[in-house]
Amino acid sequence: MHIHHLNCGCMCPVGGALFDGFSRGLTARLVCHCLLVETNQGLVLIDTGFGLRDVNSPYARLSPFFIHFNGIQFDRKYTAIAQVEQLGFSARDVRHIVLTHLDFDHAGGLEDFPEATVHVMQTEIDAAQDRHGFITSQRYRPDQWDEVKRWKFYSPGGEPWFGFQAVRDLEGLPPEILLVPLAGHTRGHAGVAIQTSEGWLLNAGDAYFYRDEMDSAEPRCTPGMRFYQWMMEVDREARLHNQDRLRALSRDRNNDVRLFCSHDAMEFKAFADQSSDTQNLKFHHS
Repeated sequence: MHIHHLNCGCMCPVGGALFDGFSRGLTARLVCHCLLVETNQGLVLIDTGFGLRDVNSPYARLSPFFIHFNGIQFDRKYTAIAQVEQLGFSARDVRHIVLTHLDFDHAGGLEDFPEATVHVMQTEIDAAQDRHGFITSQRYRPDQWDEVKRWKFYSPGGEPWFGFQAVRDLEGLPPEILLVPLAGHTRGHAGVAIQTSEGWLLNAGDAYFYRDEMDSAEPRCTPGMRFYQWMMEVDREARLHNQDRLRALSRDRNNDVRLFCSHDAMEFKAFADQSSDTQNLKFHHS
């Protein structure tokens, strides 16, 4: 099993370091950290970021509020399909897509992979179909998934995983890939855990937004990211509880589990650079 770290979206909200903690200019730099997993059952994509149709017709697909608030940069090179093809694969090779949730910046590329089966929590699709209120109506964009042919929905529960109740046995997927319910940001939000030869990798999605939130000694978040999390949360108590659990996981199991969120550019760079170094080492030794 080989894992590719993909940035499937570039967002540059006004606020600079007040959002990302490092930018020196007026705008910040946020990513959409997705994974492409090579398995014996074909390619598995974990989240999709923005898709080709989002890039080609953004105002027909997405909320103008979020386009401008997030400073979304529409460029084909950031789409999952462009990066899949750059790696030498085709859309048909992507057999499964596992979603942390259905927000516009996580599910935009679903229709670029028409042969894929899409896996998501049942509570998430229920929430996406019950679009009441301004934020809910803007975050969920049914045009992004109305042509999906094959869905698989999952209820919370299942075998325990480091103290979390996990959903195992995702249909058609290897047992090394799990959905880990992490509600709060959305009703059906989940992390995706992958067992590798070096231990577990946990894509925590939007369970947190800023790398230092996982500092167990002195957790902190930038003002911009703190505000965005507050604006988007549907269950504050659950969101903060799950952040506490992830902090404990990061502290107590740091040799067993490496975790990342979806939008922190520094986290993405660290994982992408490490993946590239590992591949270069394997190539050098081969």
